[in-house]
Formats: sequence, C-alpha cells, structure tokens
Amino acid sequence: MLRVRRYGTTGPWVVLIHGGPGVAGYMAPLGRELADEFRLLEPFQRGSSGERLTVARHVGDLADTILEHCGSELPALVGSSWGAMLALAFAAEHPDRVGPLVLVGCGTFDAESRAVFRSTLLRRLAGPAAAEIARLRSAVEDPDTRLRALGALMLPAYSHDLLPHDDETDTVDALALEETWADMLRRQREGIFPTTLASIRTPVLMLHGDTDPHPGQRIRDGLRPVLPGLEYRELARCGHYPWLEREARDVFFAELRAWLREHAPRSGR
Repeated sequence: MLRVRRYGTTGPWVVLIHGGPGVAGYMAPLGRELADEFRLLEPFQRGSSGERLTVARHVGDLADTILEHCGSELPALVGSSWGAMLALAFAAEHPDRVGPLVLVGCGTFDAESRAVFRSTLLRRLAGPAAAEIARLRSAVEDPDTRLRALGALMLPAYSHDLLPHDDETDTVDALALEETWADMLRRQREGIFPTTLASIRTPVLMLHGDTDPHPGQRIRDGLRPVLPGLEYRELARCGHYPWLEREARDVFFAELRAWLREHAPRSGR
C-alpha cells in the first residue's frame, strides 16, 4: 500500500494528489489548512522499482487507497500539476467512485500546449539561471539529487511572488517521473487522453494562476470538448503553486473551500 499522511478528523473526504510525477510531500500545506473542515489524505505515489510505472498503475494505487481509507464514501480529489491529470484519469476509469475534482495548475494534454509551456519556461530561465541549470545537469550525477536541485532553481520561473516558505518535498524520484510521463505521452499520442475523459460525470473545477507557465486557457479549451461542464477560474498574480503565492494564497483557499463545501459529498462523521 502507498504511504499516506492524514489530516483532520471530521467532514467530507478530500484526497490531495501531488505532481511530478515522482515528487511527493509538497501538498502538506493544503492538508494543514483544510484540516479544520475536511478529512484529507495525502498519498505518496508509487516510486520506481522493477515494475515500469504507468498511468494505469497509479490509477490502480489510488483506487486501492481510496477504498482502504474512505470505504464507500466518494472523496473529492484535489490534484496539483501531474496530480490533476491523474485525478482526471482516475475519474474517467472509476466514474462511480469519485466526488468532485479540483485541478490546480493542470498539466498539458496536447503538443501545442506543451510547446507554449516550454517556450514560456525557456524565456523566463534565460541568462544566469540557464547557465546554472546546465551546470547542474552536467555536475550532479545522481538523478534524484539533480531533479531536486533543478526544481528549487526553477521554482521562481513557475511563480509570481512567493511567500517565504520551507520546501516540504519529501521524496524525489527522477525515474518515476520519466517512466510515468512517458506513458502519459504515449496515451496522448494514441488518442486515449483526453478522449476517455468524456466518461467523467462529476463536477470539475480548474484553478489556474495567470502567470503559471502552463497555459491554463489553452489547457481548458482542449478539455472542454470532453468536459463541457468544466469550470475555469484564473487566479490573478499567481503561479503554479497558489498556496505559496503572496497575493493569491488567500483567494485560492477561499475558492477551494467554497467549491468543496458546495460539491463534496457530506459525510456522516
């Protein structure tokens, strides 16, 4: 079974799904913030091992985790970046086992959106940052250590105006990222995603920062043909991690709480 951190003791179930893939633990601030009103799970996704990681493997792990902790109750899923994509994949595979979805800084489902994302990131990382990235890639041999260092170095390019904060990333697994993302791209090339997302019947909300290098409106427009009821809210002066943003943090949590209060199935506990 997956390692899981829990927050809160009463209220509807909410599952926090981290991004990466292979970068776990950083959603702890959401768990602490929402624990007064919800019961939250923060599963650490499966890491690399002898079994090559796939989207299906992650969906299966999430299904087992939800069944173990939530029983017959339908949790809301709050996914960050790749985690938002995994939330969609799970809801498409198990439409009767999930409550509402919140996609925070959702990743890309098409080549055009990825091209915009990459060009934006390269533009922001020009100059000294680019030189330091090149140095890290050649000087740091261990792939997990290198990925952690690159993530810290690139964080400003993903952000607008960060609050002082501790890096709460617990585990970094570069091979898990490589294997899982390769399978996601294969599924997109074969037309599995986003086509199969049309089976999702639960409400879906995108919360997306207006300075996130992932092009939120393009991603939204690519999902709307299969998710016509998709609701999109853009957060001003906000990057990829809204809970770390000086000007958007309070608005983000207010929007998230309001959505969960309205849509999350009420629990008997």
